[in-house]
Amino acid sequence: MDEMEEELKCPVCGSFFREPLILPCSHNLCQACARNILVQTPEAESPQSRRASGSADYDYLDLDKMSLYSEADSGYGSYGGFASAPTTPCQKSPNGVRVFPPAVPPPPHLPPAAAAAAASASALAPVPRNSCLTCPLCHRSLILDERGLRGFPKNRVLEGVIDRYQQSKAAALRCQLCEKAPKEATVMCEQCDVFYCDPCRLRCHPPRGPLAKHRLLPPAQGRVSRRLSPRKISTCTDHELENHSMYCVQCKSPVCYQCLEEGKHASHEVKALGAMWKLHKSQLSQALNGLSDRAKEAKEFLVQLRNMVQQIQENSVEFEACLVAQCDALIDALNRRKAQLLSRVNKEHEHKLKVVRDQISHCTVKLRQTTGLMEYCLEVIKENDPSGFLQISDALIRRVHVTEDQWGKGTLSPRMTTDFDLNLDSAPLLQSIHQLDFVQMKASSPVPAAPILQLEECCTHNNSATLSWKQPPLSTVQVDGYILELDDGNGGQFREVYVGKETMCTVDGLHFNSTYSARVKAFNKTGVSPYSKTLLLQTSEVDIKKLVAVAWFSFDPGTAHSDIIFSNDNLTVTCNSYDDRVVLGKTGFSKGLHYWELSIDRYDNHPDPAFGVARVDALKDVMLGKDDKAWAMYVDNNRSWFMHNNSHTNRTEGGITKGATVGVLLDLTRRTLTFSINEDQQGPVAFENLEGIFFPAVSLNRNVQVTLHTGLPVPDFYHSRGTMQ
Repeated sequence: MDEMEEELKCPVCGSFFREPLILPCSHNLCQACARNILVQTPEAESPQSRRASGSADYDYLDLDKMSLYSEADSGYGSYGGFASAPTTPCQKSPNGVRVFPPAVPPPPHLPPAAAAAAASASALAPVPRNSCLTCPLCHRSLILDERGLRGFPKNRVLEGVIDRYQQSKAAALRCQLCEKAPKEATVMCEQCDVFYCDPCRLRCHPPRGPLAKHRLLPPAQGRVSRRLSPRKISTCTDHELENHSMYCVQCKSPVCYQCLEEGKHASHEVKALGAMWKLHKSQLSQALNGLSDRAKEAKEFLVQLRNMVQQIQENSVEFEACLVAQCDALIDALNRRKAQLLSRVNKEHEHKLKVVRDQISHCTVKLRQTTGLMEYCLEVIKENDPSGFLQISDALIRRVHVTEDQWGKGTLSPRMTTDFDLNLDSAPLLQSIHQLDFVQMKASSPVPAAPILQLEECCTHNNSATLSWKQPPLSTVQVDGYILELDDGNGGQFREVYVGKETMCTVDGLHFNSTYSARVKAFNKTGVSPYSKTLLLQTSEVDIKKLVAVAWFSFDPGTAHSDIIFSNDNLTVTCNSYDDRVVLGKTGFSKGLHYWELSIDRYDNHPDPAFGVARVDALKDVMLGKDDKAWAMYVDNNRSWFMHNNSHTNRTEGGITKGATVGVLLDLTRRTLTFSINEDQQGPVAFENLEGIFFPAVSLNRNVQVTLHTGLPVPDFYHSRGTMQ
């Protein structure tokens, strides 16, 4: 109920509506407030003459021209043209809406009772001619006619809603004039319709003057009298003594019977007031249902946002802790590296000191020896015995030269420099630190939602499965692609069979009579979505009575040689080259018993077409069976041969002509391949120990045309052989 209170307050005075009037723009104003914001146009000037004279006194009202024109378009033209009061100052109401104060305020020396009486008389006084009213909400300007404010209908429904609202809010029976904490009401004035506490009653409702005649009731009794007050009956604005009895459909307003007989509604379509009341109530209820759904969604959304606030706070704490831990780890790694580098510097320092100290020790010993030799030689030179001197002089001379030579071999140059030949290259690390950023902040969207498999478009055909999926309807997350996974048909592990942006995929080469599980997930730069629900797919079953897998297929233009010519919905093929060219069927087989036939539509100049099976990557520009990826029977008009990996075996009499039929029987249960011509077996079992996936295949040239027939029963010769075995 509290949210509704703003709807019940006047935009001018900011209080609950009193005698509200309905403006043509559907907004409401108190009757007294409407009179207060009236603007009077000088009677000597008309809007047309003012615009013709170019007077600048009222130019500011040109800003409202667009709104005036729109009013005329909306059916508000009955109120005339422009009006203005340039001398009336502008102020703001308690609701922040621009309004105009009364042109003539009451004298300040009047007592409150006299002022209230003057205000009441002012509200009932006739409105001057050429008066203009501007809606404070939509700023539409309206010219009043000779009826003045009586031309606007009174909103009795709004009065009733305000009464019920005030009754519900008055349950506490608090004073309505206390500014801060309302005190408990002690009386209620029946005439003023206001609850008073004792201090406010003495201050605002003294028992003297006109107020002495007001009837004061206990609060509880006053609330009862409010509830029992008779509802005011809405009367016609044109005929004040008549009540509304009908509803004008064209004008969308209630009217009385005199309006229908004498007024402007005489030729309009009218309906019963009660019926239209129920109809509009029903329409409003239906509109409220939709609005109620939106409000419910908004409440759920607010709950979601509040939960997001809490989640953001929790994630922020968690993320800050993670960031601190990551930075601490980087600092720890840097400290460890720092210790390692300092250890290397210390080792270099110790090495340099050791080398220099060793050189100092060596030079000190050498210098001591040299000094001793010099002193000894000087003492020998002082001897005066020539023969004695000559006995040792040669040896001393050699020792002096040797010692001198020892000092001359780099002994007097340092073995180690004082500089440390270590240069720490910190530029890459500093650049990395400066480039350190949150990678996840660059993601444009969250992880996608799980895709939805479209069951109505998913199907199987023979040993192929087609799957279709889509994103959830309300998902707006960007998706870069999808991953489709299937198991092995026996409940084994899933494997990826498709990765791409398409939302439909056909998987060929599955096992017949097998149940596959399929699922799909979406991905983008942020991550991978959860899997969709798992879908079970059943490939074609085996016909037990015919011992053949039910498979219908055609030739595949996508894998055929470019010289192959297709027709008859890809069931008939020929070639535009004299060389043999290979074409495969669309369906591959890995399990079961399969039989198909090829009818010879054209056979000229005795060519050697070949029929059989092949891998999907078999050579397409040579005769079928020339490589190790094809198993075939090639036949002319007299005889046939089996061929695999260019090895020819089992020459058999009997050839083909136009109209002949070649049958191919692939038994992957027994892993054999058998051929027939005109429903008779041609030679022995052609090939054995076949494993893997095999595609029906034909090689031919321009002299041959064949048509494929599929979904056929196993021929009788194979039934007979199976019975014998």
